[in-house]
Amino acid sequence: MKNRLKVLRAERDMSQADLADRVGVARQTIVALEAGKYAPSLPLAYKIARQFSVLVEQVFLDEPSEG
Repeated sequence: MKNRLKVLRAERDMSQADLADRVGVARQTIVALEAGKYAPSLPLAYKIARQFSVLVEQVFLDEPSEG
């Protein structure tokens, strides 16, 4: 799952650690999310979207599956 976390953080001059603290996860979780190695739970996705005052769909982009 692709996301716009890095862009949204940069627009707000927010570090990975800042975002992690605000949503109650470890910084490594934000690192994994940004790298596309981890898909967030629905509650975490909503917490992240609320931090940026955007819709979940504006943070996390659904990619069509291949095959």
